[in-house]
Amino acid sequence: MSHQSHQVDEETPLLQPEEQHKVKTPLLWRQFSIILFLQLTEPVTLRAIAPFAPQLIRDVGVTHGDESRVGYFVGIMYSVFYVAQALTALQWNRLSDHIGRKPVILTGLFGLSASMFLFGLSKTFGGLILSRALCGALNGNTGVIRSMMIDITDSTNVAQAFGFLPLAWMTANTLGPLIGGYLSHPADRFPRLFGQSTFLKTHPYFLACAGPALIVALAWVVTYMLLQETMPTTTSLWSLIRNRCRTILTFARTQPPQMDRSSSNTIQGSPDDSKPLPLSALMTPHVLIATLNYTTLTLFDTSLRALIPLFYATPVNMGGLGLDPPRIGNILAVFGIANGLFPVFFFARLHDWFGTKVVYTCGVASGVPIIIAFPIINMLNRTYGIGATVWLAVGLQLTMSITVNMSYYYGAMYIAAASPNRASLGATNGLAQTVAACVSIIGPASSLSMFSFSVRDPYYGWVVYYFMMALALLVIGASFLLPRQMWNCGN
Repeated sequence: MSHQSHQVDEETPLLQPEEQHKVKTPLLWRQFSIILFLQLTEPVTLRAIAPFAPQLIRDVGVTHGDESRVGYFVGIMYSVFYVAQALTALQWNRLSDHIGRKPVILTGLFGLSASMFLFGLSKTFGGLILSRALCGALNGNTGVIRSMMIDITDSTNVAQAFGFLPLAWMTANTLGPLIGGYLSHPADRFPRLFGQSTFLKTHPYFLACAGPALIVALAWVVTYMLLQETMPTTTSLWSLIRNRCRTILTFARTQPPQMDRSSSNTIQGSPDDSKPLPLSALMTPHVLIATLNYTTLTLFDTSLRALIPLFYATPVNMGGLGLDPPRIGNILAVFGIANGLFPVFFFARLHDWFGTKVVYTCGVASGVPIIIAFPIINMLNRTYGIGATVWLAVGLQLTMSITVNMSYYYGAMYIAAASPNRASLGATNGLAQTVAACVSIIGPASSLSMFSFSVRDPYYGWVVYYFMMALALLVIGASFLLPRQMWNCGN
């Protein structure tokens, strides 16, 4: 009887068809609250850099006073993180399927905290690049944390759980810009407290980086002490390495037909379905379609998120708003609050009312008016100056951005549903995270380079917006490949 119950649990789809209505399983709030805390660690470090990134690039002198090249080097700095993450994220996520989620998360948190301290101490562009590369290489936690969330949910409460994830992003998007905006150049901004500190005068961005680093360090302690492992069976890292070496040494004795039959049986539903599948077995149409949508959305969103702070910081006569870092931090913080609260109340309801695909497609389609708003905001600023009209336009643009952010979580639900089996959930999330990281390399660098190209000559002033519009249309086109009814995991 217990064996039969175990079989049912193993074969239960991650996400059932949306027309089925069941009694919702209560969330495991103690574990889930820790997962929410972990979810904010990476975005809080990224958002903390955003308010002062353009000024930091000017201060290190890599542009040699050429304002039009600021966006180019900011884009390179952002992209290096995603290069390193793209090279390592899949392996971290696959490793979590074998040794467990918790050890991988602890390693990622350590790398994230250490790299932020190094970033704050860097005085050269090379140092900035090195610290961001270290951050990306040691941090594959985004996919692992989402896999852990799927581990503790089922088809009845997974949409509710995803609806709370923006709370973590809200906290990160609020704390990050506030910390980065207000704690940069603390000796100048708070002379009574830090005016006598030679160290903070020499390293004016250290405090802005140390704040997020300490938050990540706290998350490491909470994870180590309170978070429970969600993988039912795990292998020690040493045993995994030893078995892998043994497999390599005996590979020459293994007949290819036997290996093919084993792989085929695994895919077709043998008892090995409870074990992680090889990478080749993950390349199913469902996984590829879900990954394509997540990738195109990431390409557009990372390009947009990198463009917004630079647009705010660029002088008005060059096509921007001409705001200082504290005001940019305030705007991004307010956006973070709204972006976190709206999904909590409406994410699961919209999912239940309209279905995953409809809400996802409408969300990514809002990218079109968001791009159109950029030149309108600059035109209003030139005409009326910074006033109620401009702030209203900025508010409308950021409000529409909320639906784009919500689309991430609907896309993540498709990725979870596309996984061939539960034991390969980490690898499936890792594959999506890796491909998304690859396009994240292109996104910020390309949009900021396009912006730099646009501000050099008014004749090409709209090139960056044509480029962003093309990305928005690409995301909308990919969304039409998604099915109206959610897939069943393993089918």
